[in-house]
Order: sequence, then C-alpha cells, then structure tokens
Amino acid sequence: MGDLHRVMGAALAAALLLAGCSAPVGGSAAPPAAAPSASPPASPSAGPVRGGALDQSAADVRRTLGSLRRLDDLPLYEMTFHGLYDREAAVSEEDLAGRADGWACSLFHLAGERPLFGRNFDWDPNPAMVVHADPPDGYASVSTADLSYVLGSAATPDTADPGVRRRLAHAVLTPFDGVNEKGLAIGMAAVPDGELPPRTAGRPVVGSVRIIRVMLDKAATVDEAVAIMRRYDIDFTGSPQIHYLLADAGGKSAVVEFAGGKLNVIEDRILTNFAMTGTTGERRMTDTRYGELADGLPAARTWQDGMDLLQRVAQGHTRWSVVYDLTDATARLVTAKRWERVHTIPLTQR
Repeated sequence: MGDLHRVMGAALAAALLLAGCSAPVGGSAAPPAAAPSASPPASPSAGPVRGGALDQSAADVRRTLGSLRRLDDLPLYEMTFHGLYDREAAVSEEDLAGRADGWACSLFHLAGERPLFGRNFDWDPNPAMVVHADPPDGYASVSTADLSYVLGSAATPDTADPGVRRRLAHAVLTPFDGVNEKGLAIGMAAVPDGELPPRTAGRPVVGSVRIIRVMLDKAATVDEAVAIMRRYDIDFTGSPQIHYLLADAGGKSAVVEFAGGKLNVIEDRILTNFAMTGTTGERRMTDTRYGELADGLPAARTWQDGMDLLQRVAQGHTRWSVVYDLTDATARLVTAKRWERVHTIPLTQR
C-alpha cells in the first residue's frame, strides 16, 4: 500500500461491521451454507474447474453448487456433483481452497431524470467501511471497501488500537465501488481470466481496485475515466481478474474489461461475472442475474426500485448492497441483506 501521507484530504467514516454468515462449506472462500431446509442460490458466475482431481465446466460448477443444501443441524448437507473427476488423483490444499465463484457481483446503471448506480458485493463475511475522500487535487467521493484487504484478516477490527486505525486509513486506496461529486460511479466484478495487454515501458502500474480510486479522484465522465484507464497498466496479481461498470450523471455507461490482449469498452448498463467482449445481447440474457436486471430496469425509477432489483439478484453471500444517486452523490447501503435497515450516506461525512 502507498503511504497515507500521499493521500491528502481523506476523511474516513465509521466502519460498518457486517453481520457474519454461517461458516462456509468446504473452505473459507465458498459461499455461506444455507439455513436448514433452504437451498442457496446457484452462482451463475462460477468459472470452469480444470486440472487436479475435478474437471467441471462452468455449467457443471453452477449445477453442483446450486444443489447444495443443509438437511439438519448435525450439520448434515446434501449435494449432487456434476462433471468429471479423477478417482485416483491426489487432492491438494490448493485444490480445496480454489475459489468457486470469485467476487460474484451484480451491478446496474439506471439512466433517467435521476440516474442511479446499484451493486451487490458478493464475497466472504468480512467487515466493510464507507470511505469519504476530498483530495485537494481531485473530486470528493464516497465509496465502499472490504476491510480484509487492508487488515489482512476477516476479524472485526479493534478500532481503539492505533495500529489498526492506521491500517483502516488505507481503505481510501481500495474502493470496491463509489461515486464522486460529478456523478461518476464505478464498480467492479470478477470475470474469467482474459488475455491482458503486454506491459508498456514507462507506463505507471496500479492495482485492480486502486484504479477505481484514480478515476473517482480525477474523472467526471465515463469518457474521462476510460481515458485514464488507458494511461495505466492494471495489475491483477494476487486477485481475480475483474472488469468494471462505469456510469455518469449525463446518462452514459460502459463496461471496461481486458480480453484479446487489449482494453475493451462495451456499451452496456449491466455487469455480472461473465466476459462480455464479443457477446451478443441474446447471449448476455442467458446469465441469470444479468437477465433479471435487464428485465427489471425499464420499470425502475427510484432508489427503492434499485434496491428491490438488488434484492432480486442477491445471493447467499451478498455482503453489501448499495444504490448511488448520481445527482447528489448520496449512497443508500444495506449490509448482509438486511433490507429493512438502509443507511443513507451523503457525499460528505456528517
């Protein structure tokens, strides 16, 4: 992480300590287990598993995860495996810890008289933080971050500890989604690995979420944000490859992702977890969450409508759901699917 002294004017909101889900099945990276007699939603974003003991297509992974249910409080679970496996192969810890569906997120841009930007962040049960920033050389913004990436742990932080507080300050550098005072909103979602462009000599390198901070600080429109992305090499080392949904108050939106050795800009208002480069509208609608959002957006008008859409595509491991207002940069945020408890967060901390 960069030195906080290089990040001027950042003001941090209080941590939103998320309620923990039940323990994941088969490793800390899997979605939380369902309650008794309930089936967790299938993850339409799951990628293929090749090599090792298992050989599954993306569809096989979805069907397998979708069949998992809890039968009783022993606990006793039930699952139907789909795909192929090597009955003689050894199973390593790396195989067991492999992520099944990555950051399985859902995002949309609702254009109109009062444009909105919504997203579900679906991941491990980690604490999160809302971060307000107002750098002297950039635009004010409000964003949300997963604190495990600065704390190195999913434990609830001891905010009285000076060392922990110092770590928390670095959350300004790791926004997972946000909006700035100009009405530019950005969010990301995991995507299967695509061919990245070769590194360009002399071009600065930033991490996959750090680029969101750069855009929130320095861009007012989608076009300006894309131009900024083209000036950097994005480093996905140690994290899943991700793609981005960008939207602005003027009504423009775009998906930005890497494939075929280049940065690709795709006109769309919805983002889930499949590679969109070269796809048709018909193909995109086959993704369950994409199709649900596409069907619901035409009738949506208000932030409540946006939150209802997020509720419709929420998964067992949805950590936060947020609707950003691109007119006044207000965020309305729900943690861990507690839809009755909406935090209304202005651009500037009160």
